Amino acid sequence: MNNVSLVNECLQSTLVLAKFSLIRLKLVFMSGGIAELRDSGILLQLAYQAMLELKLDIPLIFERCGVKAELLNDRNARTPHDAQNLFWQVLEDVSGDPHIGLHIAEKMPVYKGQVLQYLFLSSPTFGDGLNRSLNYQRLLSDATLATFEMIDDEASIKVSSSSEKVKDLRHLSEAVALGLVKFFSYVTDQDFKLNRVHFTHQLDGGIEEHQRIYGCEVLFGQADNRLFFSSHYLDIPSLHAEPELLQLHEKLASEHVAKLERQDVVARVNRIIGEILETGQVNLEQVAARLDIKPRTLRTRLAEANTNFNQLLAEYRCNLAKRLLANTDETIDEIVYLTGFSEPSTFYRAFKRWTEVTPIEYRNQKNR
Repeated sequence: MNNVSLVNECLQSTLVLAKFSLIRLKLVFMSGGIAELRDSGILLQLAYQAMLELKLDIPLIFERCGVKAELLNDRNARTPHDAQNLFWQVLEDVSGDPHIGLHIAEKMPVYKGQVLQYLFLSSPTFGDGLNRSLNYQRLLSDATLATFEMIDDEASIKVSSSSEKVKDLRHLSEAVALGLVKFFSYVTDQDFKLNRVHFTHQLDGGIEEHQRIYGCEVLFGQADNRLFFSSHYLDIPSLHAEPELLQLHEKLASEHVAKLERQDVVARVNRIIGEILETGQVNLEQVAARLDIKPRTLRTRLAEANTNFNQLLAEYRCNLAKRLLANTDETIDEIVYLTGFSEPSTFYRAFKRWTEVTPIEYRNQKNR
């Protein structure tokens, strides 16, 4: 083989790999894929109630966001945090409302019926309930972080995000701030009022709507997203304080967080499977090495999450194959490569076992 042929072959291989990498990134974005930072599905369920109130085109919004209606009835669902970008962009596009985050939060029901609410209400005072709830805020989001601080004699809550893609998302920041205000008003029997609120983003247009809804001074282009309120609220006794229930609710919150931590292992394993699957050689030992733990330890942690490595690998390959068949025009040979199989016949047998139809039949069903 001459040098020119060798160079051409190398370039062709590089282009193929680049193409497959772009396909994989697109599918991860479309499906929520392997994102590790997630939000509680209750947030989407509350937003859904607000969308109904605002008479938005919900089927169109869900279709464009790739949201399945089953999420609305799943109390244990977790949605990818980075999908917030797409969600709010679609909401603004469909509604034509430049302040859709503000208006969604205005129409959302108050956060109720969850362990954090019970933990807050059974605490002796508002301040105690606030601090206890912040210890378990991961139940609402892996990425959104609320921090209580006293600044001079004024109480404040700073709200930030550990996701670089989402941290300055205007609609989300405004919705979270108002959601907190409505919940604090609920637990104080409508007594809670803000002194002022700060946002990092800039405001396009007039400020009147924000002042009407927040009921206080609203400043933009600030150092952080922060709610300011009188410290006297911290000492307000809870009308539902109950020491025995408080212990029960705190235990329940701890159990929920522990469950999420077990699921973290599954998310990290899925992420690593996705990173190395194109080699066609994915095994538990490789994944354990990437996690810097022993294979036996990984087996134990997966067992604690009620799964095992072979099950996760099969589920990942199956879901990836279905997304490729339904959402791209890639050939079967390319999909075989992307899902880590060495032979089309092996892929066909596995896919038929997973879905009870052949890959071609599945694609035809989805394209009808």
